[in-house]
Amino acid sequence: MIPKSFIQDLLNRLDIVDVIERYVPLKKAGANYVACCPFHNEKSPSFTVSQSKQFYHCFGCGAHGTAIGFIMEHAGMGFVEAVEELARGVGLTVPHEQSSSPQHKVAPDLYELMQSATRYYREQLKKTPRAIEYLKGRGLSGEVAARFGIGYAPDDWQNLKSAVPNYQDASLVETGLVIEGEGKRYDRFRDRIMFPIINVRGQVIGFGGRVLDKGEPKYLNSPETTLFEKGHELYGLFQAQKAIRAQQRVIVVEGYMDVVALAQHGVDYAVATLGTATTPYHVQKLLRLCEQVVFCFDGDKAGQKAAWRALENALPQLQDGKRIGFLFLPEEHDPDTYIREFGSEAFEHEVENSLPLSGYLLRELTAQVDLKTQEGRSALLKHAQPLLTAIAAPTTALLLRKEVAALAGVEQAELEALWSIKPVVARRSAPQRARRANPSALRALLRCLVMQPELAQQLPPDWKGDGAEGAAIMALADWLNESADETSSAALIQHFRGTQHAPLLEAGQAEILHLGEDFNVGTEFADILQNLRREAIESELSELQAKGLDGMSAPERARYEVLSAQFRMLKAVRAASA
Repeated sequence: MIPKSFIQDLLNRLDIVDVIERYVPLKKAGANYVACCPFHNEKSPSFTVSQSKQFYHCFGCGAHGTAIGFIMEHAGMGFVEAVEELARGVGLTVPHEQSSSPQHKVAPDLYELMQSATRYYREQLKKTPRAIEYLKGRGLSGEVAARFGIGYAPDDWQNLKSAVPNYQDASLVETGLVIEGEGKRYDRFRDRIMFPIINVRGQVIGFGGRVLDKGEPKYLNSPETTLFEKGHELYGLFQAQKAIRAQQRVIVVEGYMDVVALAQHGVDYAVATLGTATTPYHVQKLLRLCEQVVFCFDGDKAGQKAAWRALENALPQLQDGKRIGFLFLPEEHDPDTYIREFGSEAFEHEVENSLPLSGYLLRELTAQVDLKTQEGRSALLKHAQPLLTAIAAPTTALLLRKEVAALAGVEQAELEALWSIKPVVARRSAPQRARRANPSALRALLRCLVMQPELAQQLPPDWKGDGAEGAAIMALADWLNESADETSSAALIQHFRGTQHAPLLEAGQAEILHLGEDFNVGTEFADILQNLRREAIESELSELQAKGLDGMSAPERARYEVLSAQFRMLKAVRAASA
C-alpha cells in the first residue's frame, strides 16, 4: 500500500495543467483552462481544468478528478501504476507500506532487454521470405505489421545469442525469453511469428508467438514475470487507446491475429486477452476508457464457455450507464476470418447488434430451466441469486431483479426478501418531526468545504446533517480530523474517489468552476452555518411550543429557555449585520 501522506505530497508537487497538457492541448479561459474533452467526442470545449484547485471537470460527460485520476482514466492505468508514473516525473520514489503480498521492483534494463529482442525479431522477419509470405497470406500489410511490431523468431535453439551481449545473463530467464534446465539454455520462441505485448507506457513486457505451419501449441505466450502479469494486460491496448476513446467502444477478442486483422480492415479498437480468461481487472480497465465493451467470441463450445466466464467476472465491475455486450460469430468463423470474408461494414453491423449483457444473462439462465414448472422457476431463482447479488451497479441490479422476479412469477419484494436484500424505501417525514435542514443549504455548505476543506474545522462539535449531503459533510470532517495535513481540494477529491460521497463532491467541483476565483467562500460558509443553526433552533422550539408550557417536563422547559435565548441572540446578530 502507498502511504496517504505520500499521495498528498505528490499532489502538492504536481501541477495538473502540466500533467494534462502532455496529452491534451489546453487553452486559458479566465482563471481556468479548457479543451475538447479527451473522454468523449465534442466540438465545443467543455473540459475544464482548475489550476488553483488542481482538479478537472467535463461539463459534457461528467469526467472529473485529480492529476492521478486523469492518468488512470486517460491511460487506463490502475491507481498504483498512475502514482508511480507521476512520481517518476517529479523525481519521487514511491514508498510502499508493508503488506502480506511481496512487492516486485523492475530493473530498467529488463525493459531494454525486451526492446532488444523486439528489434532482433523484426530484423529477422525482413530476412525470412517464408514468414513474410505467411503474413501476406493472412492479408496483413507491411504498415500494419510495423504498427504492431510483428517479428519472427528463427528455427534455432539459441537465436538471441546474436541479439544480446551475454546469453548467460540471468535477465534472459527472468523475462521469459530463455528457458534454463539441466545445465542448458535455449530460446523459448523458435520458428514463430512474434507479437510484442506492450503496456500502456509503450514498453514491451512479453511476447506471443504463433507457429507458421501446423504445430502445438499454436500460440505460445511469455510466462508470468516481474514485467508481465497476464490477468492485468491486454494485447493491442497501447495501439488501440486513441481509437477506443474516439469510438467510445472496445471489442475484446481471443487472439493476436484477430486484433491485427481487425486493425488491417479499419476496426482498430480491438484488444485481446493473453492466453487467460477475461479478468475483473480487464473489465475495470476497459470501462475506464470507454462507454461500451463488446466481447466477441467464436460460436463453438469453447467460445460459449469463455463468454460466460467473462460475464461472471464483469458483473461486479458493472457501472450504471455503461454497456457490455456479447457477439457470437458463426462456429466456422473467428473475427479474423469473418472480416476477411465479409468486410468491416458487415463486422461492425454485427458489433452494433451485439447481445446486451442483461439479455445474454437472462437467455442463459432461462435456457437451463423449465419455467412452466414450479421446480424450474425455483431453480431460476437459485441460479440467478449469486450472479445478480454480485452486481454493484444499483440501477442495473434493480432492473435485473425485477425481470427475474417476473420470469419466476413472484413479486420483486418477495425475491428481495428471499435473497435477504434490504428494500429501498422512500423516506416520509412525519408532520410532528423536526423539519429537515434544507438540502440546497447543505449542498452549498458542502460546496464550500470542497473549495476549502479546512473550513470543516469550524463545524460545531455536535453538528449533524440529514440525508446524503449531511453524511458527505460528516465524512469529510472525519477525514480532516484523521489527516490534519491533507487539506487541499485535490487531496479531498482523490480520497473520496469511488465512494458513495463522490457524486455530491463532484457536483460541488462543477459549481466551483462556475463561481470563479473571486467568490468569498469564508463568508458564504459562515452565513450558511448561521442559517442552518437558526432553522434547527426554530424547528426544536416549534416542537416544544406545540406541547405548551404546562405539557413540558422540567428538562424540556429548561431546554426551551436555552433555545429561546439562543434564538434571540441569532436574530440580534442578523439584524446588526443587515
